[in-house]
Parts: sequence; structure tokens; C-alpha cells
Amino acid sequence: MSDKYKQAGVDIDAGNNFVDLIKPAIKRTMRMGVLTDIGGYGGLFALDSSKYKEPVLVSSTDGVGTKLKLAIELKKYDTIGTDLVAMCVNDIACCGAEPLFFLDYFAMGRLKPEEHKVIIEGIADACKRTNCALIGGETAEMPDMYAGDDLDLAGFAVGVVDRKRIIDGTDVKTGQKIVGIASSGFHSNGYSLVRKIVRDSNLDLTRPLEGLERPLGEMLLEPTKLYSPLALHFIREFNVTAIAHITGGGFWDNIPRVLSVGVQAKIDKGSWPFPPLMKAFERLGAIEEKEMYRVFNCGIGLVVILDANQADEACHLAQAHGEKAYVIGTIRARQTGEPAIVIE
Repeated sequence: MSDKYKQAGVDIDAGNNFVDLIKPAIKRTMRMGVLTDIGGYGGLFALDSSKYKEPVLVSSTDGVGTKLKLAIELKKYDTIGTDLVAMCVNDIACCGAEPLFFLDYFAMGRLKPEEHKVIIEGIADACKRTNCALIGGETAEMPDMYAGDDLDLAGFAVGVVDRKRIIDGTDVKTGQKIVGIASSGFHSNGYSLVRKIVRDSNLDLTRPLEGLERPLGEMLLEPTKLYSPLALHFIREFNVTAIAHITGGGFWDNIPRVLSVGVQAKIDKGSWPFPPLMKAFERLGAIEEKEMYRVFNCGIGLVVILDANQADEACHLAQAHGEKAYVIGTIRARQTGEPAIVIE
């Protein structure tokens, strides 16, 4: 039988082989509530109504952005799956939600099952670490949309929180403290600028920058932290009034999103170590400090606002979970005409 579709650039057999290759990884993510196996037309999940008095579903979708271009250039795909899951489950954790299930969308010009399976394995590993079932997904081979080795990823997470336990920033008040949880690097934001600086400065991704020990490409592909388990632990232990995931928009755009009316976040510069890699890119790109705090996370990937007398204990709890945490600021009254955040 002639295979006109394969001649057009789409290999159905490769797609079926790919599904077989990733099934073991997906099965490892199954949790209570999942009703279907991979391969159906929809993923079914039964919510445990006895666990929640008034359950509210929380959803988020995101991608990995142009960080993918670095992964493609280096042919290193084992970390970007973690980025994808983190960008979604960290967001729903900001509302106080426990992740339930995840779906991915993976598109490319030509599917390479053995090479690409590590992407799904990375997604599955991150789902397992956040107790989030990888309940379904889509693999799309589209040769006219993506050239060469180009590919794209998108993710979709759904979680649940009791209505009375939703965290939306309305309880943020003066005197509370701001705790910052350290990032692992640039995470998944600002990579169009990062890549421009790499090109303009003719940097070698296979070699370390001066003063750093690891190859630059490896450091730039360091995956986004999975904050969801720690954030949920904070919520159980402390009076958490707001959580902000520091993604695109940095400090300036993300922290104001979770502040109540009449309060201001005062961030104390120097209260946490600024990552040397980001310092190097700040210098190489001649980036103004204010733009650094808007484009990048500057070393803080998650911000938690809670009662002042709990701030130090929260930092200790984070450290017990293998994370570095710092008291980086205070909530104070905001006067008319003042910004929602100051960094001083």
C-alpha cells in the first residue's frame, strides 16, 4: 500500500510507536480519581466530593516559550517537560489549589519517537512529583508549520480548592512579611532577551561563563522549580494571605496582582543573593536594574505573604524541604498615587 500521508510528512506509525514508548511514564503518574487509561477520546477524573465542602476547580495553561530554542539547539530535551508542568501547577498553587490532572500539547515538524520521548518522560516525572496525573495529551506532527527540528509545547493543569480556602490576596494587610523562595535560574521567562544577549555577545553555550563552573547552555536549561508541594505545605501550616509566581513581568507585574487595595509591597534589595548568572547577563546586555526586575525573577521564583511572626518559621520549613527562602520585604500602607510595589 502506498503511503501518501507519510510522503506528505506525517508518519502515523511513528505516532503510534511514540504512544507505546511514553505509556510507562504516563502510568506512573496515575492517582486516585483517574478513571481512564491513555488512548481514549477524553480523560476522565472523579473528584472526591467527601474531601471538599465546596470544591472549586482551578485551571491554568502555559508553555515553555523560546527556552525551547535553546533545547533544540543543544538537542537536550530532558528538562523542558519539568518547565512545562511547573509553569502551570505553580500558578494554580497561588490560588491555594491542589493539582489534580495535567494535559500536554506537543507539536513538531517531524516526530522522532526515541529522541522526543524524554520530553514526555520529563512531563510525567514532574507530574508525579506534584501528585498530578498526566491524564491525556496531543502529539501533532505538522511539517508545514514547523521547520527542521522545531517543536512547541503547551500544558494545561486543573486543580481544586475549597471555596473558603481560596487565596486571592484580599486578606493581605499592613505589617505582614514577604517571603521569597529562591529560583533555580531564569526558569521559563525572558529567553528572547537571554538568547539575544547570547548571540550579540557571541557566547559559547558549551563552555562556562567566566567565574561559573557549569556550561552556559546547561545553566540556561536548568528547569523551573516545582513550588506546588511547598506552597500547599505553607498554606496548611501558616496564615498565608497571598502567593505570587514570579514569571513574565517579574516583580513589578506579578506581586501587584495579589495585593489588596490600600497596601504596598516594599521589597528590600539585597535581602537575598542575586544569581551570578543573571548578574552576568545584566552586564553583558547593559540592562537597567528596573528592567531586570520586570523581565527576570532575579533569584526569587515564588513570593509568599504571611503574618510577620511566621516568616522566619516559613523560611526554616522551606529549607527543610531543600529550598532556600528569605524574608525579602514587608507589606505597608499605600497612599493615593503611590505604586503597588517599591524596591529599595
